[in-house]
Amino acid sequence: MKKLVFLAALFLILKSESRAALADSTITKKVNELATQVQKKYAPDKRTEYFQISMQSSKPLAYTVEVSKPEAITELKALLKKENITVQINGELLPSKDLGDRIYGVANLSVSNHRYSPSHSAEMATQSILGTPVKILKKERGYYFVRTPDNYLSYSETAGITAMTKTEFEAWQSAEKIVYADVYGHAFSEASEASAPISDLVSGNILQVLGQSNGFYKVSFPDKRLAYIPVSKAQSFAQWEKRPNPNAEQILKSARAMLGVPYLWGGTSTKGVDCSGFTKTSYFINGIVLPRDASQQALVGEKIDIYEGETVNIAKCLKNLKPGDLLFFAGDKTNIRVTHTALYIGNGQFIQAAGLVRINSMVSGSANYEDFETRTLVSARRMLNSIGKSEITRVDHHPYYKYIAE
Repeated sequence: MKKLVFLAALFLILKSESRAALADSTITKKVNELATQVQKKYAPDKRTEYFQISMQSSKPLAYTVEVSKPEAITELKALLKKENITVQINGELLPSKDLGDRIYGVANLSVSNHRYSPSHSAEMATQSILGTPVKILKKERGYYFVRTPDNYLSYSETAGITAMTKTEFEAWQSAEKIVYADVYGHAFSEASEASAPISDLVSGNILQVLGQSNGFYKVSFPDKRLAYIPVSKAQSFAQWEKRPNPNAEQILKSARAMLGVPYLWGGTSTKGVDCSGFTKTSYFINGIVLPRDASQQALVGEKIDIYEGETVNIAKCLKNLKPGDLLFFAGDKTNIRVTHTALYIGNGQFIQAAGLVRINSMVSGSANYEDFETRTLVSARRMLNSIGKSEITRVDHHPYYKYIAE
């Protein structure tokens, strides 16, 4: 009899726990559904906005929500209240409080690699070249989670970024600087090219100037390393940023300087580039910041008509396209998801990073005709007459590069 009573009691306990587990499972599912709804609204593109929810404890149910927009936390809590769901939400707005006041940074290596997650084995997302200013959002497993001037979110090893306070960052913004002009070179330990190198350099690298003598700039890296750079291989940052808007000839000169540079997924430097990294770098060397990816670049600038009906027409391309325009391609025309970009040169020719930086033609019968790209061309945009408009920004108008008093 005692055994039967015990078994009955055990059955009731297990049944109660099962119901509780089922209830918790239903609540968890609903929380995840609402979180997904909020994420789609406030962080639809993970490349530019951040929303991350994780369960902190199951009894009681508690979640940590990291966001780049505070409205996301407010709306999630409101939706949970509307659904009569009682869970604890610990909202964390980036930048993380753990960073203290060091939420600014400057790229410290000739080229710093950025990844989609804080791991050496993670896919490379992009790069930042020496002197690129960033906003640091959090630190995780030896990586900084940063936002670069093109608004891209990614993880960079801490060795690649020098963290700064607001005061230190504004001092860097205001300091006299130079821009490295050669495609590739070195900074030296002494005012001699025969001395030991301190670092390699790529076109567009930015360093602080401490002085000038004997044909060399004495420069300081963000981490305070000192070096010397030949004056002939650099130009004043102040003059570089203030020059008139670039023309097509200048953009294409920078692009041609990278001919033969190997394709590198995530690459945005003259060491290696992917397709959009190539177009972005061609413009940045001339003081213009473009969006990072081809699909993002395809949404800005002036749309160029290259269609006859519903089909891309090569004759219309030759008539309407101008040098410096960006061409966009989609591997699947039924979906029209932009996956590749190139720079138009003129007369049907374009320059692209595909295997390596090379020149091809969309004109059938040309020696360098590229059939695949021609067949997958879906749109074209003109950037040069849209400088100053949405996401096509001069460096001297960009708050990351230029100190703007509040």
